[in-house]
Amino acid sequence: MQTKVAAYITCYQDQESANRCIQSIEAQSVQVKAIYIVDNSYEPLQLNNKNGLLLIHHYPENIGIIGGMVKAIEWAIAEGYDFLWTFDQDSVPSENCLEILIATYNEAIQRNNYKVGIVAPTPSDPRTGKIIEGAVFCCDRFQGIKHNNDVDFYECDSPITSGSLISLTAAQAISPPCIDLFIDGIDLDYGFRLRQEGFHNLISSKATMHHNYGNPIRVKFMHEFRQVQQYSALRHYYICRNHTYLEMQFSQGYYRFTSLIQRLKYMLVNILWIILYDFSDKQLKIWACLLGTYHGLLGKLGKTW
Repeated sequence: MQTKVAAYITCYQDQESANRCIQSIEAQSVQVKAIYIVDNSYEPLQLNNKNGLLLIHHYPENIGIIGGMVKAIEWAIAEGYDFLWTFDQDSVPSENCLEILIATYNEAIQRNNYKVGIVAPTPSDPRTGKIIEGAVFCCDRFQGIKHNNDVDFYECDSPITSGSLISLTAAQAISPPCIDLFIDGIDLDYGFRLRQEGFHNLISSKATMHHNYGNPIRVKFMHEFRQVQQYSALRHYYICRNHTYLEMQFSQGYYRFTSLIQRLKYMLVNILWIILYDFSDKQLKIWACLLGTYHGLLGKLGKTW
């Protein structure tokens, strides 16, 4: 029986990237049956589609990555799909990416006889050449897991959302992505909750994908060059809020206190980078970090910025 796969893309104000993502999905060696798109742009993007695969839903209000993903999962389950392949618009999978992900899913089940929730490719940022790591939850915080190219696949708690091939059997075993997170932390929350229900999330070292991750800049600090991310005030708010909320929620006992310390440390370091290297809206971005962390501690979620 042929595996039935649908794709999902979140689009926002970048027609060129969205069309490039669509083209890469349509060029896969394994056919994607439909592409479900949520376009959060101010005006609908002009999207190219040569194979008639698009199912476009445009909303005048920005419902975020998570709002769109919830709708896509519900739709894909109702339509009888086996998998939903999720994307940000600025991702481009290699031509055999989906084929390898499906083969990895089948191999993991046959070899290890366990339940698989998500299979994800190895994403790299073409601007920096760096691999974007999946995450594991260690006591009081999420940390990147070092990429292992010596094996066909390895486990993590939470692969990044873009490029993730989600088993819809697994999706029906847990509650949908938390829509109140809005735009950040969905991968951490959803992947970790799948793990808590006994599903295994895998990263394939053979399946590859280009993904523009944030807005990295190269700076010199203490006589060393390093890369830091520049974000809008909105992104600073949701990153600080959602990561604080999730890590405090998942930490237990004494680790809730150490998690608090980690989140305050992250906030202060982030503010330092803003003061030193960000040249627009400094005060607003600093306020976003402070307010986001505070709201995360309170558990005040929703589209509040």
